Amino acid sequence: MRFSKAALALITTSLVALAGSTAQAELAVSANDGKMVLENGVAKVRAQPVPDSVAIIELSGGAPRIVAELPVPTSVVGPPSSVAVAADESFALVTGAMKIDPADPTKQVPDDKLTVIDLKSSPPKVLATLQSGAGAAGVSINRAGTLALVANRAEGTVSVFTISGNTLTAAGKVALGDAKSGPSHPMFSRDGTSALVTRDGDNKIAVLTVDGNKVEYAKRDLTAGMRPYQIDSTGSGDVAVVANIGTGSGDADTISLIDMRAKPVRVVSTVSVAQTPEGLKISPDGAHVAVTAMNGSNKPKASPFYNDFGLLQIFRINGTTLTPVTEAKIGHWCQGVAWSKDSKTLLAQCMVENAIETFTFDGKTLTKGAPIALKASPAGIRTAEP
Repeated sequence: MRFSKAALALITTSLVALAGSTAQAELAVSANDGKMVLENGVAKVRAQPVPDSVAIIELSGGAPRIVAELPVPTSVVGPPSSVAVAADESFALVTGAMKIDPADPTKQVPDDKLTVIDLKSSPPKVLATLQSGAGAAGVSINRAGTLALVANRAEGTVSVFTISGNTLTAAGKVALGDAKSGPSHPMFSRDGTSALVTRDGDNKIAVLTVDGNKVEYAKRDLTAGMRPYQIDSTGSGDVAVVANIGTGSGDADTISLIDMRAKPVRVVSTVSVAQTPEGLKISPDGAHVAVTAMNGSNKPKASPFYNDFGLLQIFRINGTTLTPVTEAKIGHWCQGVAWSKDSKTLLAQCMVENAIETFTFDGKTLTKGAPIALKASPAGIRTAEP
């Protein structure tokens, strides 16, 4: 078959455009729990569970949209940082903290799954399913892409994995306390020489030292607020912010700012947020932090602290100061939050609605967009770290 010069030019232009759009792909990875449901403030195993899944969401080129889904063990138990994405978006890691009890399908028991997903293949595929530790929850990859840490909530440890390409190899565990200490989410410092691990069981943030593949507990803890959960750092690494989810007693809860430049690092300020700040994420430009607060939407309707909506709250980061900017109503029992690379689009996961709510942010106000519907309930989300 022969083509005219004009046709050849059109084909060439289309191929270049397609290559460009692929190269500029911007992905969010959502882990979705098909096992759990909220019934009048009580989290229960579904009478008819649906498969857990991972949804790959494209953020560039218009409205956020799902481009692939695949079955992967996930869990709503633990912070919504149960996903980590490699800096080059070549692979993702997803943990599964809980599974249905084989002896009693109405209950859950701790699981230890860590799944490695190839994001470059078409369609994306599972590369490996590894064992971490009981209650495998928050997971992070260091900036160099050579190490991953997984917080094991049900055994008081952090698992260490070395990374070569997209292959992970278990490299031991770091003990942080007993099973009740509740390690929840690890966060590497930007230079990769240390890490912080939230422990919601004993209200501490553990400091780890990192030397190559050697990770050790520094035997030093930070104190922020009640039940520190998800923690995140800015692109510069100057500060980190941690969500303190409290005891669910209806009181205002908090987020705390950690000065990562201080020697030693320490908590320097704390501000109030709505009830149960489950998800937290700093914008890629480092100017704002987004918080998803349950706001009582996960409580029984008869509770005096019940509200028929959650809240997405935005705070400005100015040095070591946090200042409220704006907020918007979201759904019920909402979990993680993620930003687009340009810090203008936000995704907020809501379990009851089986949907990810979308917003645009202009630095002052939030504008709601069309939600992204899912078959299972969205429980954890991440993009590549800036």
